[in-house]
Amino acid sequence: MNIKAIIAAVVLTSIASPAFAQTFYVVQDVKTKKCTITESKPTTTETTVVSGDTVYKTRAEAEAGMKTVKVCTSN
Repeated sequence: MNIKAIIAAVVLTSIASPAFAQTFYVVQDVKTKKCTITESKPTTTETTVVSGDTVYKTRAEAEAGMKTVKVCTSN
């Protein structure tokens, strides 16, 4: 019976884990200087993460954080 419970827990964890792993970043386009929110950390030099080491867990947190980033509010 314990093995069934362990297997059920592993299956549920593997299904639910991707939903909890979503992250948001505040990035700025190098050319246009416009800030946006992305779900993945940029890997190109066309955009730069302007929120520092801050990783947001929800889009609402990222939107609120974008309002506090000086380079985003000055444009």
